[in-house]
This record gives sequence, structure tokens and C-alpha cells, in this order.
Amino acid sequence: MTTSSELLTNNQPITINLASLASGAYQQSAAIDNTSNQFLDAGVQLSVKTGGSGVSATGTVNVYAYASANGGANYTDGASGNNASFNPTSPTNLKLIGVINANGNSQTFTGGPFSVSQAFGYLPGKWGIVVWNNTGAALDATESNHLKFFEALKISSV
Repeated sequence: MTTSSELLTNNQPITINLASLASGAYQQSAAIDNTSNQFLDAGVQLSVKTGGSGVSATGTVNVYAYASANGGANYTDGASGNNASFNPTSPTNLKLIGVINANGNSQTFTGGPFSVSQAFGYLPGKWGIVVWNNTGAALDATESNHLKFFEALKISSV
């Protein structure tokens, strides 16, 4: 008799540069390849540090997901699958997966985990995130002050 159980992976990094991300700017991550692991879901978690001054009392960092259903030939909203700046269409076709309240100067705010499969109905073969800084000020200039990772869900049969 076969039994199945859920397995969670150790944290896996997401390649995205958030240091000095300007207010109002978007940054996309490098695409994550799920074609061999075939995870069922990914829980994205971010910690971001705000800049030293000018952060709005209503500031947020929005986290969106993008994906490809054809092996990376085309991504949501024209994303490239590379760690790079990004200009979405308006209104965006990206899927909002989470909002991190980031409303104080020189503070670290953590949000998630945010489910990627809930955005698309499954975890696509290639996917990534887009971060929009809506804090009113640039994010902290030190990349290591921003943590970006995911934990994946898989089913194990024994």
C-alpha cells in the first residue's frame, strides 16, 4: 500500500536585487525553474528594510507573481525571467500574492509566506516574483538587509 505525505523543502533563495529600489519602482526576480522538481506550491517570504527617511505612514511593498506555461518563451506581462527592473502594463496582468506593510524609516518588515499556486491555480513550470516599492522612499542600500526566499511543497509517496 502506498502512502503519501507532504514534504517541505529547506528555504531556497530568490534572485532579486532590492537594494536602493526607488519608490514607485518595480524589480523582477530571475525565473525559478520548477520543471524538474515539480513542486505543488511555493511559499514566498520577504524581509525588506526601508530607507532612513521619507517612508510614508501608509507605505507598502507589493509582491506579485509572474509565470510561463511554455517553458519560459513568454512570461506574464512581458517579464523577461531575469533579475532586472520591470515596467508592468497598466492595469497589470501580474498576480498580486502579498502586501507587506512597510511604514517606518530604517525598519525591517517581513511578509509571507505567500502562495504562488493560489495565484495561478497550480505552480507553473517557470515562475518568479515582481516587487513594487510603494513606501514613499528608496529601500535600504545594503542588499544583505533584504531576505528573499521560498519554501516549496512536494508530495512524497512511500
